[in-house]
Amino acid sequence: MSYDRALTVFSPDGHLFQVEYAQEAVRKGTCAVGICSTDAVVLGVEKKAALKLQDSRTMRKIHQLDQHIFIASAGLVADARVLVDMARVECQNHRLTIEDPPTVEFITHYVASIQQRYTQSGGRRPFGISTLIVGFDPDGSPRLFQTDPSGIYYQWKANSIGRNSQTVREYLEKHYAENIGEADAVKLAVKSLLEVVQTGAKNIDILVITKDGSRTPNVDEIEGVIKVIEAEKAEEAEKKAARRTTSS
Repeated sequence: MSYDRALTVFSPDGHLFQVEYAQEAVRKGTCAVGICSTDAVVLGVEKKAALKLQDSRTMRKIHQLDQHIFIASAGLVADARVLVDMARVECQNHRLTIEDPPTVEFITHYVASIQQRYTQSGGRRPFGISTLIVGFDPDGSPRLFQTDPSGIYYQWKANSIGRNSQTVREYLEKHYAENIGEADAVKLAVKSLLEVVQTGAKNIDILVITKDGSRTPNVDEIEGVIKVIEAEKAEEAEKKAARRTTSS
C-alpha cells in the first residue's frame, strides 16, 4: 500500500507508518538514561563494545551543544550527528542575536521542530533517533527533555530511551526520589543501565552536569559504584534470607 511506503500519506486508521518505523529504529538503539537531581543532571548511556583495532574515543553517544547543554541519543548514530551539528549552530546563533545563552527548552523545541519538519514533506525520511537533552537554565534550574522522531517533546524528572527503555523507565519510576542528590543520581543511573547492560562498567558512560560545569567519571569510578550496588544487593538478599528463616 502507498501509505506503508510514503511519508506524507496517512493509513486508513490514522497512522504515519514511516514515523512508526523510525520509532522502531530508536527501540533497537543502545539505551540512554537521564536523571534530574537537586543539584545536577546525570546522563548515562550504554556503549557498544569497541573492536580490537577501533579507537573507542570515536564512539560517542553524548555530545555537547553549548557550555551548559548536552544531548544523548538512541537510534541511528549518523542521524544524531546531523541533528547535533544543527543544534550547535542554533546555540551560537542565539548567543549572537540575543546575547544570552539559550535555555534547554529553547534548544529542545528547535530539535523537535527539525524532527517534525522531516515528517511532513516527501522526498526525505524522518530522523531515526530519540534524544535526551539536558542542562541548566540561566536561573540555575536543572532540566531534562526528551524528543522523538515525530517531533514531540516532553520534560521529565527521569527517563530512558532506546533498547529496553520501558523496563528501565519502570525501574526509575520505582526508585526515583524528588530530593535525590548528585551521588545518588549517579548510582541510580548505573543501576538502571545494569538492567540492560550485562558487561559492567566498560560499556557504560556517565556524564554529570552541574551549575559549575560537567565531568565524566572514569571506568574505575563507575566500577566503584557497581561494587557498592552489588554489596547493597548482597546485604538485602541476606536480610531476606534471615527473615524467611525467622518466619519458618
